[in-house]
Amino acid sequence: MRVLLIEDEAKIAGFVCAGFKEQGFVVDHAAHGDTGFSMASNGSYDAIVLDIMLPGRDGLSILKGLRKLGNVTPVILLTARNELDDRILGLTLGADDYLAKPFFVEELIARILALARRVSGERQNILAVGELNLDRISRVATWRGETVDLTSREFNLIEYLMRAPGRVFTRTQILEHVWGYDFDPSTNVVDVCIQRIRKKIASIRQEASGDSPIESVRGVGYRFRKLA
Repeated sequence: MRVLLIEDEAKIAGFVCAGFKEQGFVVDHAAHGDTGFSMASNGSYDAIVLDIMLPGRDGLSILKGLRKLGNVTPVILLTARNELDDRILGLTLGADDYLAKPFFVEELIARILALARRVSGERQNILAVGELNLDRISRVATWRGETVDLTSREFNLIEYLMRAPGRVFTRTQILEHVWGYDFDPSTNVVDVCIQRIRKKIASIRQEASGDSPIESVRGVGYRFRKLA
């Protein structure tokens, strides 16, 4: 696990980094807010531990900037025990957890591991290929950030194709998986359903239906477009 610690107090940074390394984490450390923001923006981290009071850019400003950039890396704020307003504001801005000083590094590590488990579970529930995302728990589909209003059958069909991008599925395979075995294989229900999905995706931004991520393979079936 790779963690970024943004903390200007040398003593705290020292024992936290030592505890992280004992746990087997790879840890980067920044003692200045501007440096920390740059590292967080340009690096790939599993978690960020962020002090609120920093020289240069403060922790809340860093957090706000990261979320504005679309960076969803889990963030744990380090706060003084009496900074209730900062903790509330931090959670409002998108922090995932906070820990008041002084603290035990073992508790900080436990919180990071708990966040990692939660994020891992969320990622398993999200199916994303290119610019189409499916949340398999809430059954919500989004294309380029906009919600696509799919029926249950349409959702199941596109999920089936997205599980193997680039693979061609025959109409019979799609019928068997999405509709069941009782449907007449000569029916055009698959084609009709896919045309509806394409139109719904195209209507999001008034695009041509040819921009759909579902491709037809002449004489065979359909596939979800695989990214190059």
